[in-house]
Amino acid sequence: MHLAQAEGEERISVGEIVSRLGDRAPGLLLVMLALPMCIPNVPGISTIFGLLMLAPAMQLVLAREQLWLPNRVRAWTVSRAALSNALRRAAPTLRKIERFVGARWTMFVLPPAEQLLGLQTLLMALVLMLPIPGGNWPPGITVAATGLALAQRDGRLALLTVPMAAVSIAIAWVGFRIGAAVVIHGFHALARLFGG
Repeated sequence: MHLAQAEGEERISVGEIVSRLGDRAPGLLLVMLALPMCIPNVPGISTIFGLLMLAPAMQLVLAREQLWLPNRVRAWTVSRAALSNALRRAAPTLRKIERFVGARWTMFVLPPAEQLLGLQTLLMALVLMLPIPGGNWPPGITVAATGLALAQRDGRLALLTVPMAAVSIAIAWVGFRIGAAVVIHGFHALARLFGG
């Protein structure tokens, strides 16, 4: 909350926000990108969010201390008042989450474990980019949990994301097989229809 309430211009830049978040920025960005994927969505939108997740995931793999963003993106600004209002509305939910999430088992959110979480997130992002029926929300939830674990330095939650990722891949595989079977059946039906 202090981020939005700090003295300064009426608007705050993305670069300033990222700088103040420090090493928590990749995790928080993953949470923001993953939350829309945690519910059924418009087909195709998961591909866009999956692409956006690639940058913070790669930075985890490379163990960069600061989240890199293009200068054009860092220059984007938002209203300090609007940011403050959004944080104020989100505060009650965040406080409830904080009861269950906190700094513990931190060895599992620091390098080299952090880099493995980055690889896992890359895999989840790739799954999100695939047009798999019903395959959006499991990897979305996994990435949101991973981001939260990184932001809060919660190694126990980070460990829980490993079986979550495995389940996400299994569901994606089943969805892919079902989708492929439907497409093949459709082609055969068309072939019989037009083949006489």
